[in-house]
Amino acid sequence: MDLATLVGLIGALALIVISMLMSGELMMFVNGPSVVIVVGGTLFAVMAKFGLGQFLGAVKVAGKSFKNKMPDPYELITEIVALADEARKGGLLSLEGKEVSSDFLQRGIQLLVDGHDPDVVKSLLSVDRNKAVERHATGASIFSSMADMAPAMGMIGTLIGLVAMLANMDDPKAIGPAMAVALLTTLYGAIIANALCIPIADKLKLRAAEEGMIKALVIDALLAIQGGQNPRVIDSMLRNYLPEGKRAAEAET
Repeated sequence: MDLATLVGLIGALALIVISMLMSGELMMFVNGPSVVIVVGGTLFAVMAKFGLGQFLGAVKVAGKSFKNKMPDPYELITEIVALADEARKGGLLSLEGKEVSSDFLQRGIQLLVDGHDPDVVKSLLSVDRNKAVERHATGASIFSSMADMAPAMGMIGTLIGLVAMLANMDDPKAIGPAMAVALLTTLYGAIIANALCIPIADKLKLRAAEEGMIKALVIDALLAIQGGQNPRVIDSMLRNYLPEGKRAAEAET
């Protein structure tokens, strides 16, 4: 579980709710028409921009991104170097049935054990990597669109509320509800965009970059193992994926 995302989202929403409670009763910030305009309008407008499968899959992709933690690259490199050492001593068949920490790495090892050509191994694993990055990128795009659309729907709700207020200036009882719609739609749009959709979209972009890097590392490692390279050379090559300041420090440990 990605605690930073969970704590950040819950913390932001909690502070907003606390501010509302400090300003008065919470229910005065709840308005049915405003919710319908902003939430419903945002969802349907964004759905129109994407395929239905992409739209419905965005929530699933976001959930997996927050729930599943990427493998630690340092630990992954250590694991891969140990596999390379074993393969060099006992051949690629010695890796068959080997338990590893990553499903993607497991799939690659099986391709090596099955004796596929390097080009085939690289092609199959690259497709897997590209599809994973594409799913995250599509999810990020959908949530970015929601972040753009929610304030726009809030503005539409504000205009509706103002029109209703001006049309009922002779009825004081109708002015209050119309003004509530006008103001609360703007509030809802701002909350949805800034406290939910933008953080989720940015997290998905980060996940896409992380997963792309991890899988590229695994692909290079597997091709090096298949080519029979020295484990120390593989270790040195893979450390190029680490931040520059940590390469030497990790190599010493």
